[in-house]
Amino acid sequence: MLIGFMGVGKGRTARCLADQTGMFALDCDDLIESYANKRIRTIFSEDGEPAFRELEKKAARWLEKNVNASVISTGGGFVNVENIKAIGTVVYLHSDFDSIIKSIKSHPNAEKKIKKRPLLQDMEAARKLYNTRLPIYRRVADVEVFMADRPVARVAEEIVERVKMLKLKKS
Repeated sequence: MLIGFMGVGKGRTARCLADQTGMFALDCDDLIESYANKRIRTIFSEDGEPAFRELEKKAARWLEKNVNASVISTGGGFVNVENIKAIGTVVYLHSDFDSIIKSIKSHPNAEKKIKKRPLLQDMEAARKLYNTRLPIYRRVADVEVFMADRPVARVAEEIVERVKMLKLKKS
């Protein structure tokens, strides 16, 4: 399972990992949107962030009970679900805040990428959120991988190597 701040590249990395390993890539935000039949930004605007967080918890329970041998990319706040460790190995994709924002803004669809993330509408508040979540990501993670300025294929290769080593150490 991939965790990290919004925009760090969890979905892109999950798809690359899926290509490299033959597993399916699942996106938690896509699951939530499908279940709620609403976009994330609509859930936030119509129902509020607490309602979205409840949907994350519901998705986490479903993932724990029903999904194996898959690469799961999560939303930035998914790290707070109680059963995160029960779902699988947790990989924290780390990048500093400025690199994340720079990467999003340099994307061809930058405006759309920022608009779809309600918590990025206020950059000062987003930076505070990043700083609040950083120690949580690190505490929950089984593995931490640095993302900034690295090809996603190399990041995916490193994840595969490090998760294999982690599993060998546990056995």
